[in-house]
Amino acid sequence: MNEPLETVSFTRMENGTREEYLFLSRHEEAAIQGVPARLMDALKMLDGSLEGYRVSRLEHSLQSATRAYEAGEDEEMIVAALFHDIGDVLAPASHSEMAAAILRPYVSDRVYWIIKHHGLFQSYYYAHHFDQDRNARDRHKDHQWYQDCVDFCANYDQNCFDPDYPSKPLEFFRPMVERVMAKPKEYTA
Repeated sequence: MNEPLETVSFTRMENGTREEYLFLSRHEEAAIQGVPARLMDALKMLDGSLEGYRVSRLEHSLQSATRAYEAGEDEEMIVAALFHDIGDVLAPASHSEMAAAILRPYVSDRVYWIIKHHGLFQSYYYAHHFDQDRNARDRHKDHQWYQDCVDFCANYDQNCFDPDYPSKPLEFFRPMVERVMAKPKEYTA
């Protein structure tokens, strides 16, 4: 009788056995199940950040998700609004791409595209103050989700810096996060 594995024996993936990969897949499944909780914890790291603004990044994210919720958006979009700036702390120069990469296995191609491009589209509101092209987003003018991204920024991003806005608390969104991120759409265990 084989002893249960505690670790794999290989040091190169090409040398792994079926038994070892089945063992690792159980650990991977547990890690996947923990994604919603880890992301909710990561959002808490946004509290206190966003120097110079009147609200923290966490409050900005809560306002974004609350506005999406109150507008009747589906849970995928609400969760995307909640996490749209989660990359700001670790990847400020590419935060949109980082947030989109996190969300990609769980959301539609449309929502992924919106979050991936929202940083560029958001620059419409401030680029001209730096003598840059505020219409840089127009390079995507012919894309099927161009207007959706314009609308996302107008309704759930550029207007979410209000210290008096009554946003929902983070825990309000937890069930939605757990449902949307229950299992990656492309995951095959």
